[in-house]
Amino acid sequence: MDDIQRADRALLARISAGDADAYKTLFARYAPTALALALRLVRHRSLAEESVQEAFLEVWRKPERYQEARGTVRAWLMTLVHNRSVDALRRELAQRRRSDEAAAFASVPDDPASDVVGALDLPKERARVRRALDGLPDDQRRVLELMYFDGMSQTDIAAHLSIPLGTVKSRSVLAMRKLRPQLREVER
Repeated sequence: MDDIQRADRALLARISAGDADAYKTLFARYAPTALALALRLVRHRSLAEESVQEAFLEVWRKPERYQEARGTVRAWLMTLVHNRSVDALRRELAQRRRSDEAAAFASVPDDPASDVVGALDLPKERARVRRALDGLPDDQRRVLELMYFDGMSQTDIAAHLSIPLGTVKSRSVLAMRKLRPQLREVER
């Protein structure tokens, strides 16, 4: 048995006794190699780091799992890292598969109510809305038409009409107040 193997076994014995310094020494000795192995397997730094952390956490919690007859401490550590990396990769792939499957089912079918409403001819309601709009003062009606029919924001309307934003807001509020009583029956 070589000096490194003896030193590693001594570190494990100290870790079994709860020696945090021995753990830090073992980590410092093998973490770079462990991270390189994990990166080769999972190809994502965060998953590789997580795999190394899980493997070394197991060393801290259960150092007695090491069996000298099965190989060196280094080989045991790399096996732990390898197994955690493969597990992390499987979890990641399973998560991606579930996300892809969920995305396939995420498309919401069209609401049949919108087809029914679109198919209905509502001439009375349309005429009532048109009469209500025509009853507004021109400046108020123009603001509402730009807002609701052209999809413009109040800021865009102010720029389009070259009037202050506050004026646009006032005109839209006044227009809505005038329309509300006239259109209550349409809402029902």
